[in-house]
Amino acid sequence: MYGSLDISTSGLVAQRTRLTVSSANLANARTILNADGGYEPYRRRTAVMAEGDPHAGSDRGVHIAAIEIDDGPLRAEYQPSSPYADGDGYVHYPNVNGVVEQMNAMEALRSYEANIAAIEATKSMISVALQMIA
Repeated sequence: MYGSLDISTSGLVAQRTRLTVSSANLANARTILNADGGYEPYRRRTAVMAEGDPHAGSDRGVHIAAIEIDDGPLRAEYQPSSPYADGDGYVHYPNVNGVVEQMNAMEALRSYEANIAAIEATKSMISVALQMIA
């Protein structure tokens, strides 16, 4: 019975991480400078999920295996007066699509809520089982 709590908890942690990644992508959707002030457009991140829990040595549940950088093409905007414009007058902005990120965030939130519902159901079943024993 406690295994199902562990599985749902691993889902909560993974979905929270997915939501954090989507939030970071949205927050950096117009970031073109790195921490040192140099021109380096932000690249979208994606959370890669895998089965199992490597910390517990279990093959049940889920975990974030990696947070990868999306090397897809940057979004070019024509701004010839910008100091960051290339030879053709385009400034390259992050490859973040706000609609996609909002959908990813909503999916992570719904999955998070589903894991909470599963935890509540498991707690209820444990409570009834304990009442039957007592």
